[in-house]
Amino acid sequence: MLSFYRRIDRKLRMLMNPNQPNAYDFATEVSDELRSAYSGRAAEIFFSNQGRPVAKWLHYLPIYDQLLEKYIGTKVKMLEIGVAHGGSLGLWRELLGSDAVIFGIDVNPKCAAFDGDSGSVRIGSQDDPEFLRNVVAEMKGLNVVLDDGSHIGRHQRASFDVLFPLVEDGGLYIIEDVCGSYWPHSEGGLKRRGTIIEFLKDKVDDLHIHYQKKGLNNAEDMTNIESIQFFDSLIAIRKRRQLPRYHAMVPPSDELFHVPQKNKKEPRQSY
Repeated sequence: MLSFYRRIDRKLRMLMNPNQPNAYDFATEVSDELRSAYSGRAAEIFFSNQGRPVAKWLHYLPIYDQLLEKYIGTKVKMLEIGVAHGGSLGLWRELLGSDAVIFGIDVNPKCAAFDGDSGSVRIGSQDDPEFLRNVVAEMKGLNVVLDDGSHIGRHQRASFDVLFPLVEDGGLYIIEDVCGSYWPHSEGGLKRRGTIIEFLKDKVDDLHIHYQKKGLNNAEDMTNIESIQFFDSLIAIRKRRQLPRYHAMVPPSDELFHVPQKNKKEPRQSY
């Protein structure tokens, strides 16, 4: 069994070698044993795809099931940054259903050929604020963003700065392939400032701002980030208007706040 997983790991390493300049442009045969290591609806759709090519890290597939489950069969409005060969739009269409509003953007004008296949495609840059706002206006709302664009930190941050405020309450912002934050050819490096990894590490502090200011319990002063989930090479940020923070006990009990009297021996507690 160990040798089996070693073979899988070796194949995955071959899929995306950070020492190669075209690390994100690959194609490979997927063996039956590799397919059997992944399960779920997203994996089923991915492995059975006979349409336009779609390339994904395979360990993302069960993560998609987890993150996007509540949107399946709804009128969710999803924007994907990075259309590439057009196959991923088909993946989201198959997973989310016919009622979903799906848009993709890409800087490559050739991607315009995929417009209307499984969603709408618009050509423009992910670091162009006006372009991004115009696309969201055309969508008439935004619930989910999936950034699979340039994988360069300054572009990822530019998109986040514009799009996250436009995501509706309860929505989701996913950034793929944040492994680029560690690769020099993606303007990354371990603990290098300006990468999306370091940017979102700082957002963890913002998430806990109400503990940094004594007595703060006003929701208007708190971040609208509900949670930040760090997966291997993928980060998911959930948006939610926060409620004031109060600590309470129901029913109330004085024992919780009992303070031992000085010089008085307290009975030993048992747990």
